[in-house]
Amino acid sequence: MINGRVSVHLIFVIVHLLGALVTLLPTGTASKVCRLGYNALCSFTPFGTAVLLALAILHIALYRKELAKA
Repeated sequence: MINGRVSVHLIFVIVHLLGALVTLLPTGTASKVCRLGYNALCSFTPFGTAVLLALAILHIALYRKELAKA
C-alpha cells in the first residue's frame, strides 16, 4: 500500500495468481486434455499458468520499483 491506497499492481498480482490457480483446476467438460495429462479448465495449462505467473512477477517488480520511488 502506498499512502493508505492499494496499488493497481497489487490488484493485478492477485488477479494473475488467482488466474494461474484456476487454470490448474480439473473439469469434466474440457474439450481437450492438457499437457499435464488431465482435463483441466485451460487446455494450455502448463503454458498459461507460466504466463500468468510471469505477469504476476512482473507486477511485483513494478510495484517494488514504485515503492522505491515513493
